[in-house]
Amino acid sequence: MRKSLFVFLVTVLAAGSAMAQAGWNWPEDKETAETKNALYTDNYKQGNYRKAANHLHWLLINAPDLNKSIYINGAKIYDGLADETQDEAQKKVYQDSVMVMYDLRVKYFNEEASVYNRKLFDAYKFYKADRSRYETLFEIAKKTFELNGNEIWDQNLVVYMDALRRYKKTGGNVTDDDVLDIYGEVSDVIDYKKENDPNDRLNAIQDNVDKLFAATIDVDCEKIENSLGPRLEADPTNLSLAENIMKLSFAGKCLDSEIFLKSVKIVHENKPEFGLAKLIGAKCVEKGDYGCATKYYEQAITLTDDNTRKADAYEALAKINAKQGRKSTARDYALQMVSVDPTRKDAYSIIGSLYFNSFNDCKGGENPVHDRAVYIAAYNMYSKAGDSSGMSASKAQFPSTEEIFTFNMEKGQDYKVGCWIQETVTIQSRD
Repeated sequence: MRKSLFVFLVTVLAAGSAMAQAGWNWPEDKETAETKNALYTDNYKQGNYRKAANHLHWLLINAPDLNKSIYINGAKIYDGLADETQDEAQKKVYQDSVMVMYDLRVKYFNEEASVYNRKLFDAYKFYKADRSRYETLFEIAKKTFELNGNEIWDQNLVVYMDALRRYKKTGGNVTDDDVLDIYGEVSDVIDYKKENDPNDRLNAIQDNVDKLFAATIDVDCEKIENSLGPRLEADPTNLSLAENIMKLSFAGKCLDSEIFLKSVKIVHENKPEFGLAKLIGAKCVEKGDYGCATKYYEQAITLTDDNTRKADAYEALAKINAKQGRKSTARDYALQMVSVDPTRKDAYSIIGSLYFNSFNDCKGGENPVHDRAVYIAAYNMYSKAGDSSGMSASKAQFPSTEEIFTFNMEKGQDYKVGCWIQETVTIQSRD
């Protein structure tokens, strides 16, 4: 009886039908239809799914284009019946009936993209533990993605990747290149969603997608370098290939190769964004190429309106210039860092370290009080940063009381530190 109901539903789906009009489309026997509609609805609301299904059955036979609500509720009714039964074979019949409800809704009321978002959600719940249904699950996921594109439900992006993984790992007709293409397409949609509604949930979704991708195919760093590398060298304008190499490298943690950096640069040239510019800058620092690093960190600043991000880039530029001994320029970047983000008091620690390490550059060798004033300037900066360790190290290098007396100076006296520092400090002693 129940299996015959499923056969009937498939028959209804196969039959031809014109698109139903909006609202309610009552059949010739309107009185019976109204009664059946009321009875199935009441039983559904009360959780009496079996009785609800019996009354719904009449509507599906005699008024299939009545209203889309019969399919919305029908999916919930058969889902409820699937949850209630202990018979595994019957459970599958009910689950298949849920799928048919979605298909009939599309047949009579269109809204295919929206309906498939919902259909995939239930299909994954029903089929993810049934190896015999993996191909069906994958095809539903693939069609859902094709129909919805950027509008696909966020959680369905993870479902799509997991359906792909399950299907391929059980011998499905999917190649490694297919997996790479799907992963790239899914990641592109996540990038689109991030641009329009940045939130931590999307970062978590991307992390899950990355993990599923890495679990679907073997990511071999040597394969990326030796197989895909020459292809990019031969066709350096191939953005799609560069994107795939970049994403594959991220998934396999193959981030130290030249081909990875080259692919990121190509993607950035075509689709400039803060994160890529910052990444390239960091890689250039690792290689000791400070000119390259400066170029990309400066680009990064222009590619975001987020002051926290800007401050991060200014911090990197300050440290790059400090490494090169360009202390004045490093200070300028540190001041810009705290200017765009006043919470970044650590900028003053950077300046404090610049001053602290300037003793040999700035000392005259004639007056130790003057020479050691750089440490007082450093102390003041560390103090603004709340850096107790830096303060302690600086104070230990202050001039002694004896030196201050010997060179005819006084504690509390103002003194302007020369050299590149050009800061006025108050003379203090270490003892």
